[in-house]
Amino acid sequence: MNLIDYGRILLRRGWIMILLAILTAASAYLISRQQTPVYRSTQLVLIQPARTDLGLTEALIRLMQSYRVYLSSTDRAQQVIDSLDLDMTPGDLLGAATFTADSNRFTMQIDIDLPDGDMANDIAYEWGSLLVQYRNRENQTVQQSDRITALLVDRPQYGLLRPNVPINTAAGGLIGFGLGAVIVFVLEYLESAIVRRRDDIERSLGLPVLSTIPE
Repeated sequence: MNLIDYGRILLRRGWIMILLAILTAASAYLISRQQTPVYRSTQLVLIQPARTDLGLTEALIRLMQSYRVYLSSTDRAQQVIDSLDLDMTPGDLLGAATFTADSNRFTMQIDIDLPDGDMANDIAYEWGSLLVQYRNRENQTVQQSDRITALLVDRPQYGLLRPNVPINTAAGGLIGFGLGAVIVFVLEYLESAIVRRRDDIERSLGLPVLSTIPE
């Protein structure tokens, strides 16, 4: 098939792809608008060693993962619940939380995903404060030159995590367009043996058509 043949197919059946793209995009938009929004609040905790020599820095790198384990425990979740008087279980709260230790930047990132953005902010801040308090207690037992300090980096700010209506709508349109292309391909394959035009005869027989009988 040449470009002219493809052009004829698009003119004859292109409406199928366009219609399906519109229908699936509209469906994705409506479904996305009906979903309950979920917001993500992020609290960064900066971990600072008292000195920057290799020994203390290497020790801090190894400690970063232990801080993540400390924060992701059921006891810490219960502390946050008690402090903020939340109507949640520790398991539910841990299911909404993600802890990421970045040993390169010496930061602990706390992400809270909830339908209530303000509540997510409060929880992220409170959870970050637990690490600050933990480091303050630990620093009381070591020399000042060996201390590791935890600092909260600003107040957490929440943003919409899902649904992403524009992306979902665009993805729905692309899926519908692709599905329409498959349907057009199948229809053309099923009708490939049907002769409609002079070009079809020449392509099938490999011979030129000298004349045609008008209807």
